Amino acid sequence: MSEPHQVPHLVDRLQDHTSTIFTEMSALALQHGAVNLGQGAPDFSGPTEVLEAAVTAIRDGANQYAPGHGVRPLRQAIADHQLRRYGLTWDPDTEVTVTAGATEAIWSAITGLCEAGDEVIAFAPWYDSYAAVAAMSGARLVEVALRAPDRRVEADALRAAVTPRTRLLVVNSPHNPTGRVLDAAERQSIADIAVEHDLIVLTDEVYEHLTFDAATHVPLASLPGMRERTISVSSAGKTFSVTGWKVGWACAPAALTAVVRTPKQWSTFCNATPFQFAVAAGLALPDDWFDDYRADYALRRDRLCGGLETAGFDVVWPQGTYFALFDARQLGADDGLALCRQLPREGGVAAIPVRVFHHDAARDLPWLRLAFCKELSAIDEGVARLAAWRDTHA
Repeated sequence: MSEPHQVPHLVDRLQDHTSTIFTEMSALALQHGAVNLGQGAPDFSGPTEVLEAAVTAIRDGANQYAPGHGVRPLRQAIADHQLRRYGLTWDPDTEVTVTAGATEAIWSAITGLCEAGDEVIAFAPWYDSYAAVAAMSGARLVEVALRAPDRRVEADALRAAVTPRTRLLVVNSPHNPTGRVLDAAERQSIADIAVEHDLIVLTDEVYEHLTFDAATHVPLASLPGMRERTISVSSAGKTFSVTGWKVGWACAPAALTAVVRTPKQWSTFCNATPFQFAVAAGLALPDDWFDDYRADYALRRDRLCGGLETAGFDVVWPQGTYFALFDARQLGADDGLALCRQLPREGGVAAIPVRVFHHDAARDLPWLRLAFCKELSAIDEGVARLAAWRDTHA
């Protein structure tokens, strides 16, 4: 979240969540014609097969309400994809739910599981919706820091955060905004603690297909003792470059699926009927397509991170996602949020300050998140503008 302002009539528990940093920074980018390396929205469209499937579905009349838990072809495609990629078996009728993006899946899970006084553990920096949704439920978000420079999960810190009030553990890997991908030891330590304390785990896996080099995404639900306690969330927006479609899903055992579906039916009920058929076509694409997708983003990562290094900057090369972390002190600034409010107007670049993804604003104060889900020309221009800013201000 960005710095909140008081909204008359709004309940107290949401006064700290009156605006999102993504809305603020994207508006500044648009206002000043800045290169938007902030919001994680690609500036190109997805695969032709997926786009054409959406057009066909519209023309074929798939324009009315879908079943509340999603059209059968998409639920089956999600189940098939999970089995093919990870060896996980989910019943498409009782264990797969289609949602309005991963955000609604997260909202439905937390809303259905948590109430006033409960605690939700998340690794910080966290994706900002976790804190907002916990607040909507009256729960308290407890953060466990992923500390620079390694940003690894510290098992002792996670174990110490668990209390009798802990209701849910949220795990995001590949991790936004740090770009870390959990390794085998981290996955096992999380699983051990979850089993030891009988925790329900919500896994945010929207960047599941974006890992680089030797990093590999392995769902926590595939570990012994985890399937029965895990709600696995993903979406189509990042994988198929269709973030505006807002098609996500949650896979969970039937008892937890019922939890997700209950609040969901009273929010959107259903969403994006023709796009659901298109996403089903996307998930059925051959493995070669997903390999090419990952290779294409590896090129964009290399373009951003390599370009910054060539320009004389240090940058943290991510293991996954389409974000990289950058230290604002290299631009002569100690406060990433203040700099991000200056850069669109004065430097022609929009970025996201990592400090807003913590309860403690002093944590990760100088760090910026830069997105490389952009055309190569935009990445090059963004790097050039950052270097020009440094040369005149640092």
